[in-house]
Amino acid sequence: MTGVAMSARLGAFCLVGILCIADPGAAANSETPTATADFGGPDAVENQIADDAQSVPALIEGPMLQPWFDWKASLQERTGFSFGLDYIGLYLGANNSAAEDNASGGIFRFFGSWDLVGRGTPNSGALVWKVEHRHRYGDVAPGDFGLGPLGYVGFIGAPWNDQGTRLTNLYWRQRLNEGEATLIGGYVDVTDYVDTFVGGSPWTGFVNLAFSTGSASMFLPNDATLGIAAAGMLTEELYAIGGITNAYADPTDPFSDSVSRFVEDGEHFATLELGWTRSQQRIYQDNTHVTFWHVDDSVQAGTDRGWGVSFSHVRHVDERWMPFLRGGYADDGGSLLQKSISGGLLYQGESGGDLLGIGLNWGQPNKTTFGPGLDDQYTVEAFYRFQLTQQLAITPSIEYIKSPALNPEDDALWVAGARARLAF
Repeated sequence: MTGVAMSARLGAFCLVGILCIADPGAAANSETPTATADFGGPDAVENQIADDAQSVPALIEGPMLQPWFDWKASLQERTGFSFGLDYIGLYLGANNSAAEDNASGGIFRFFGSWDLVGRGTPNSGALVWKVEHRHRYGDVAPGDFGLGPLGYVGFIGAPWNDQGTRLTNLYWRQRLNEGEATLIGGYVDVTDYVDTFVGGSPWTGFVNLAFSTGSASMFLPNDATLGIAAAGMLTEELYAIGGITNAYADPTDPFSDSVSRFVEDGEHFATLELGWTRSQQRIYQDNTHVTFWHVDDSVQAGTDRGWGVSFSHVRHVDERWMPFLRGGYADDGGSLLQKSISGGLLYQGESGGDLLGIGLNWGQPNKTTFGPGLDDQYTVEAFYRFQLTQQLAITPSIEYIKSPALNPEDDALWVAGARARLAF
């Protein structure tokens, strides 16, 4: 079977199967799903807007931007139009480097959702968007720091590049089956719905890709790639998510040939995830899933056909502790790592409050991407996110990298980081 056929069949199975077998009464005994219970992870636009609107414990208490958030809530209630803005800066500094020993950059984001069909009902339809400006401060952007000066097979702060203005999301979101199924189509960011993890957000959690989507062992298209995806609750606790997108996208010029690439070129990235959660309302807080993926040969993305599988388990204990175990395997496909296992712990004393995280990753570089004979890598990351005010979060972090595979001169590296996120 060709890669094109495999991707097409997998995508069709994902989209048709999920919507057909979702149980109409799967969550009949649970509360009505809210925006924070959407199938996407914490970075999905509507989940991000809902999280930013919540009152959280902060070091400096006070109204500050509360009138602004009250006006936004009123606008959403009256018109179905909701939006958010934020700015996130990141600084990284290393003790050893082949060139620059630090990297820094910032990202301004404007994102939103407009309910245009069925507003106020579980089966609403909305236009969702996200536009960003990504820029570096100095000579090196954080997204280029790992594979560049550090000689590390991985990304530390992958989104912080120097692309300038770009599109990340522009799609239609349709909820179905009383909110227990969702269909999206348009320009999507696959990391919003593929192998998501509550601690995997580079904005608010771990900054190293080894602890995020695919544990660095999954091929990932660039953001704003044209595609479709669907998700549904199969029972009260079992769900499925699947999708198919272009394997290649240029977010700075997203509309150039994207439709012809999807229809004619046959260079696709397809995923299917099967998972368990305590309830739809806790889909990315208490979650165990397996994600299968396949990518076709892509001249533009520069990848060979490949496939892989990722797994993830995170569980709240005493509503404070969140131990997790994640990992993945790739057979070709242009991924960074061929095998990867990550484990660790998150701790949050109260809902929405400060977050402590520590994780350990073992990774084997993908020999088809980087060649044979490279050493295995070991990465430890610890971070502490605290809310200085309701809208401003500060996150210092520290990473220890043992045996950076592309830097045999250095046996180990230390990388210190600092993030600041202002949401308004």
